[in-house]
Amino acid sequence: MAPLLLAVGLCLATLGSAGGQEASDGGGDPEHPEAYLSPTNGLGSWIWTEKTFDQQLCQLWKSFLVPASSRVVKARLVLTADNEFTLYLDGRELGRGAEWRELFVFDLTQILEPGRHIVAVRAFNASRAAGIIFGLRVELADGRLLEIKSDSTWRIVPEGEKNWETETEPRTTWSEASVIAPFGGGPWWQRPDNINVMPTPQPIRIHFWQTGWFQLTLLSLCAAVSLVSLRLMAQLTRHKKEQRLLEQERARIAREIHDDIGARMTQLVLHGEVAQSGLPAGSETQQKLVQICEEARKLLSTMDEILWAVNPRRDTLRDFAAYVCSYAEEFLEATPIQCLFEVDPEMLSAAFTLPVRRSLLMAIKETLNNAVKHSGATELRLRIQWQGPQLVVVVQDNGRGFDAATVKAGRNGLTNMVQRLAELGGECVITSRPGQGCRVEFSIPLSHPRRRLLGWLGNSRPASEATDRPKGDSTRPPAQKHDPTQC
Repeated sequence: MAPLLLAVGLCLATLGSAGGQEASDGGGDPEHPEAYLSPTNGLGSWIWTEKTFDQQLCQLWKSFLVPASSRVVKARLVLTADNEFTLYLDGRELGRGAEWRELFVFDLTQILEPGRHIVAVRAFNASRAAGIIFGLRVELADGRLLEIKSDSTWRIVPEGEKNWETETEPRTTWSEASVIAPFGGGPWWQRPDNINVMPTPQPIRIHFWQTGWFQLTLLSLCAAVSLVSLRLMAQLTRHKKEQRLLEQERARIAREIHDDIGARMTQLVLHGEVAQSGLPAGSETQQKLVQICEEARKLLSTMDEILWAVNPRRDTLRDFAAYVCSYAEEFLEATPIQCLFEVDPEMLSAAFTLPVRRSLLMAIKETLNNAVKHSGATELRLRIQWQGPQLVVVVQDNGRGFDAATVKAGRNGLTNMVQRLAELGGECVITSRPGQGCRVEFSIPLSHPRRRLLGWLGNSRPASEATDRPKGDSTRPPAQKHDPTQC
């Protein structure tokens, strides 16, 4: 009896010197039952396969059941192997050891729950004798004690088997383990040289994004987004194709108008001028022909405007600004009004749809016409620029001005201008005072081309913008004679 107590005392002393996982479980309290239990208590026999040889791999499997009627209060697993081992519980690797003279202790209290569990050990023998020794003590809340030891009920798993660490039932090809020697039998120790307290395994926490329902929901959402994206891409492709066909049709109409009707109208004017030369000067017939030729020239001018509007190549802000400047310069050329242009250098080749530019052009033409007919001005400024998210066009003269409160509705085109801009979602503001000229401002909400491109290009400048500006010139001062093609 005395030698047994001495062996227990030596094992407890060794356990405390190793860092004392067991001491933290009550080993320091002399009244705690664990203080008197050696880690070697509950160990089974040394087991292995029936045949032993050098450089041998042995895979051992055991299942056990923790009753569901009570919770686990304490669970301690002790084992070692001659020479190396890897320990698995329910397919989860818990640790490894490589010294048969020492014991390895695992505290499974936090991870062992009621239900069926699988213990698997993959052991390796370097040379000569081989075996593993194992013991698992599980204390339940109702006072029961469950012990699983290494014995002949363990199964030997042949090499090459897959997922054997998680199999809940043994296969027919798995043979029973062989008992090589009882605990304390040679050639192995009766008392281990050291007891290694292994790190306590923690429960595996499954986050919500790791659950099956979340992954299935995410997969369904991705599939739905992919389908919607494919549908939108198909619609966008169809829309681009329709837009391309529409532009081709507009280009065809513009060519036919220019090549057919335009040429015929030009011939009509030439024939009229030839006919004039054969008539007496000042005759009534000659006057009629002069009038016909003049109307034909006006019709040709109107056709040029229609061609500009129909041609899809002119659906840009730059072309709009160029056309407006050219029209204003030509319209005011025969008047005493000096025309100055201020055009925002950021006018790019951004799309400017036909309805918008057509309505804005008509409003600008009405403003120029009013300035010529009623203002008596000597100077007129035309400014086209960006202001925040809006395109702003300002026509300002230094004429006699008027009192807006005294202007009768229906006698001029002011109402039409306001209505045109309102239909586009824009605004027309007319500011005038007697003797202080008149200022007409048109503003239309549009997507700024630079802001639209920044989403794709970061802070880099658009290529079209870089090529459209003169090098070394970031601003363009007003000029009396401005080439409208550079607007």
